Amino acid sequence: MARRHHYRRRAVQPTELDVTTFLNLMVVLVPFLLITAVFSRIAIVELNLPSSNSSSADPAPPFQLEVVIRQGGLELTNGRTVIAALPKVDEEYDLPKLADYMLSLKKEYPDSNSASVLLEPEIPYDYLIQVMDVVRSAELPAEVENAEPEQLALFTQISVGAAP
Repeated sequence: MARRHHYRRRAVQPTELDVTTFLNLMVVLVPFLLITAVFSRIAIVELNLPSSNSSSADPAPPFQLEVVIRQGGLELTNGRTVIAALPKVDEEYDLPKLADYMLSLKKEYPDSNSASVLLEPEIPYDYLIQVMDVVRSAELPAEVENAEPEQLALFTQISVGAAP
């Protein structure tokens, strides 16, 4: 006869799950994620994208700047007529000249804060970002030597769209 006690299962006590280490990790990780979420929010540029629900009852702003990025260069318009055309210089967009135009337009229309940046389909994304930076702000030279240059806000409410 076979030994019966050999086949008997012993009653095994379930082991307790130790979550102390996991809780320590959460105590450190949650504040870190909350702090970085605040900084990532500051780095976001908010854009006004065109919508199909725009009502015609809204009064039109007195001046609406449009910067059109084309293969051959940049165009500045007021929505109806071309203000300036800036051809490419050495196969690159003339961003310093665009910055000069932005400063002069801001002096001429100090209450206007909105601008549209429109680009053709084959334009690289990097040019859109460079033009948006020039339209949004300009660096004024420092009045005192070895001082930080002053940033001047130009057209801060930027809309992005496709060029006509």
